[in-house]
Amino acid sequence: MIDIHSHILPGIDDGASSLEESLAMARIAVDDGIRVMVATPHVITGLYPNTREAILTATEKLQRVLRENDVSLSILPGAEYHLEPDLPKWMARGELLTVNDAGRYLLVELPAALVPEYTGKVFYELQLQGVTPIIAHPERNIDFAREPGLLHELVSHGALVQITAGSLTGLMGSEAVATARTFLKQGCVHFIASDAHATGDRAPVLSDAAKEAVQLAGEEEAQNLLTGNPDRAIKGERIQTGEIKDLRPAGRGIFSFFRKYLPR
Repeated sequence: MIDIHSHILPGIDDGASSLEESLAMARIAVDDGIRVMVATPHVITGLYPNTREAILTATEKLQRVLRENDVSLSILPGAEYHLEPDLPKWMARGELLTVNDAGRYLLVELPAALVPEYTGKVFYELQLQGVTPIIAHPERNIDFAREPGLLHELVSHGALVQITAGSLTGLMGSEAVATARTFLKQGCVHFIASDAHATGDRAPVLSDAAKEAVQLAGEEEAQNLLTGNPDRAIKGERIQTGEIKDLRPAGRGIFSFFRKYLPR
């Protein structure tokens, strides 16, 4: 399996607090059947100002330590960017780090409580630069949970979706479970990732969620969510998306200005 969302780099966000914890997380991942992990530390202005260069350096250092300790896990660079209006400007200046630095996919986290009015504009401007936003754990966003049409609108215009493994298994609470399963059944999920932060409840484990995905979407689709699409993402290849079942229009008009411009 390939995990495209993790906080395994030590000491640069709210994930692994030390190199020892990073090593322990890596061993858990390998034991669970994960062979590749994208390190995606938070990047949030004023809180976690991690630069592209700092993340690349930290990733290389951790990979070296894993080799020295005979841990057979490949660590690739990435980042989880908090949604901000200036993301397209920073991307144009070459300051952002896409998944595996392949220039194609950008992991973006929205605020937990809402979908900002500028979301459609930011995503559109990223797509104009050839970059596809991957929405991190929308099942844990209050607006998306209450109004799935908001997510459907973004996906129908090219965004991709990553849900958290723990949301399928109950770790993130009953509402996240229900919402994640709904999104998965509707066909608007493209990745399942661990969003691992530590060695306890937030460990890098995907196998339990894989079993749930097989039950909900079938073995072939589960394989696609955990290996196929993640592999394409790290290679910068195109990811095919299917039609959303039970497609609902957004009840709010926050994307209306861009509907005639956004690619379909």
